[in-house]
Amino acid sequence: MSVQSIHPEEEQRLTHTLQEIDRQLGGIGPRYLGDDYTEQVLDAQREERRQRLEVSAKEPYFGRIDYKHEKDSDAKPLYIGKAGVGDNEGVDPLVIDWRAPIASLFYSFSGGESPVTYESPDGEETGEIMLKRNILVRQRELVRVVDSYVRGADNVSAADEFLLYRLGESKDNKLRDIVSTIQEEQDNIIRAERNKALFIQGVAGSGKTTVALHRLAYLLYRYAGRIAANRMIIFAPNTMFLDYISGVLPELGVGDIAQTTFADWSIELLEREVKLVSAADTLEHWFEEKRTQAERDEAPGRWKGRAAFREMLDAKLKDVEHRMVPDTPFEPHPGFKLSPTKIREWFETDYGDDEPLMKRRERLASRMKRWLESEWKDRRLTDKAAKSKANTKLNAYVKKMPSYTAPQLYRTLFDGKDVQFDVPKAIAKRTMQQLKAGFVDPEDLAPLVYLHIRLYGLGTPMFDHIVIDEAQDYSPMQLEALALCQRVPSLTVLGDLQQGIHDYAGVRRWSEQMDLFDSSIVGYYELDRSYRSTMEIIEFANHVLAGMDGGVKPATPVFRSGEAVDVIPCEDASWESQLLASVKAMLEMGVYQSVAVIGRTARECEAIYNVLTDAGLTPSLVQSKQPAYKGGLTVVPVYLSKGLEFDAVLIADAGEEAYLEGDAKLLYVGCTRALHKLQLLHRGALTPLVKLEVN
Repeated sequence: MSVQSIHPEEEQRLTHTLQEIDRQLGGIGPRYLGDDYTEQVLDAQREERRQRLEVSAKEPYFGRIDYKHEKDSDAKPLYIGKAGVGDNEGVDPLVIDWRAPIASLFYSFSGGESPVTYESPDGEETGEIMLKRNILVRQRELVRVVDSYVRGADNVSAADEFLLYRLGESKDNKLRDIVSTIQEEQDNIIRAERNKALFIQGVAGSGKTTVALHRLAYLLYRYAGRIAANRMIIFAPNTMFLDYISGVLPELGVGDIAQTTFADWSIELLEREVKLVSAADTLEHWFEEKRTQAERDEAPGRWKGRAAFREMLDAKLKDVEHRMVPDTPFEPHPGFKLSPTKIREWFETDYGDDEPLMKRRERLASRMKRWLESEWKDRRLTDKAAKSKANTKLNAYVKKMPSYTAPQLYRTLFDGKDVQFDVPKAIAKRTMQQLKAGFVDPEDLAPLVYLHIRLYGLGTPMFDHIVIDEAQDYSPMQLEALALCQRVPSLTVLGDLQQGIHDYAGVRRWSEQMDLFDSSIVGYYELDRSYRSTMEIIEFANHVLAGMDGGVKPATPVFRSGEAVDVIPCEDASWESQLLASVKAMLEMGVYQSVAVIGRTARECEAIYNVLTDAGLTPSLVQSKQPAYKGGLTVVPVYLSKGLEFDAVLIADAGEEAYLEGDAKLLYVGCTRALHKLQLLHRGALTPLVKLEVN
């Protein structure tokens, strides 16, 4: 059953709640600007409360359950919102935070009269749900009320009605939270325990990125005082995607979580000792050229990302450790002598294997210096010249101990002097050329980070939690490096193997990454429901991937029907005019806030951009170095569109020259960017990836 526009009970409740929120906001008072530490702490707490109330003042809640505990005679209405709000008396909350244990019932309950349970801090609680209601409040106005369950009534669940209503809304240039429409399978991931290496295989549009962001907000709530936002980090595929997701955590009242790319983080950690070869040039070069599967298999990214390469790094580190103590004794002054055995004993027993190698070297040198000073003092020697000479010998001895930066040690793998390492000649030559010039390729960053942390440590507090988005594009070596940044594994790793367009560097099976962790702490979830696109678009995209060996389930669309996918042939001479006509038709409909023209390459996109601007339109052109996605009319290469979504999408050319048999994942990515409308043009013959009979 559904009630819209007028609902006296909920109107009255909303008015009361907003009045109380306004009253509490008004009572917080001005900011404290003084130097008193205690007052500063109190001011920070008040400011945090103010921010929560300001979020609630616009949309105080989105759901209601009437819950009757097994010990109670009556049910209590519980309103669920983004932030908890206490009432005037401080007894029962006006609004319950969506992350609270009892709020889990709102997401897990799907109907029926059987008892329900949830885990509270005091243990398992049991009761009954009498009512479940979805409520949409926009800018303090009640917009929509949908009852998905009323106990004792002839219930035909209306939960999908509310979900479809929200999914049908147009999207702008920012990803939004899904807190009001979290589904049970998503909620299970969000509320999973902290110390896990959680892997999420999610099809296009399954909400996996948003789920991961909500998981961060949940963990901060659930483990308050034990973990901190400034010890969490999100790794996204590029800076444009970071801008796209930037609004979600603030909407959930969460700040101070680092959001970066693996490349930017790595360069910073390496203290800018090396520069990265333009990632834009690397991407464009790769996707401009057609690649065979053999070329993908033999790509440097796959060779340097495999477990065997990490074993080479470990062997090199072991060699440095073995050579740390010179074979000769240390004799700084007649009668003063330290044997290599004693020095190695200090090196191996005083500092554990977990201590970074160069830190152990530094501490060993300090201990030898203390020994020398102690011996000098105990023997009551006063010859300053002799003491200076002894210190000079100490410095000379310490210089015999191997000392490397990560790039210096990395070079020794490729210089051909160490015959135990069998490095392909082309890879060795390219790597040495780059390193000598002070540059590295993207695939070099993970091994360099691994070496740096093993040599010098992280240099900052360990991470409480790590989120890796588009993780199918991460090599095992990257996860090995990030594992060194945590004392206990706590990661949310998400991606879609069906969108693994960077398989020349990433993984083709999740087991390549999962096997790096103890199986007892690994969790694996599959999200195969797509909430983004219509049934017609998802079914079309699934046919593009037909026969792909991904080892994962294809996308299952939510029951939201729309227009059929259009496939329009055109000749070279008419392509520009047809493209322009299609774009104008989409814009003139007036229902699409975001329209994307997706090209195969950066070069093609520049040509499309010129066609549109010459016609008087104002598109934005997405490029590799672009920091933000602006919304509206967008022209974007298919390999940069991953993670984004648009109301309407036009694939500029789906001809057989543009998308070969090996490009199924690439075309799939392009098609699944569309929420409501998908159209494909093709010059000449249509790509064999598309079968017209499925339209």
